[in-house]
Amino acid sequence: MKKRLDDFQDRRAHLANLSDEELKARFWALAGELIDPMLELGKKNTTPSIERSVLLRMGFSSLEAKEILTGVMENNLISKGAGHVVYKLSKSKNIDVREAGLMLVNGKCWDEVVNLFAKEGASC
Repeated sequence: MKKRLDDFQDRRAHLANLSDEELKARFWALAGELIDPMLELGKKNTTPSIERSVLLRMGFSSLEAKEILTGVMENNLISKGAGHVVYKLSKSKNIDVREAGLMLVNGKCWDEVVNLFAKEGASC
């Protein structure tokens, strides 16, 4: 078995003259470089599971959330967010969120919701 070379001193040469505070600052800067792409992914991407969870927290039952989410996915609105879809319909019709969600559960207003998001184009 080949023995590993001890090159620690060579690898740390660029850090040797940094103070503890400078090392901490470098650590957090590098950590930020690792985390920032993950945060960006989280802001721009979602899953049916996450959207179902949002709907449940908005007060819809599991069965209602499933129906809304099915409609959201069938209308290619998942990137807008299921909760956002319900909220936008409620604002458009000047009704409460629950009533708007139940309309979607019953198969109503899907064309209107699609049109509401189409008007915004890519700005959503």
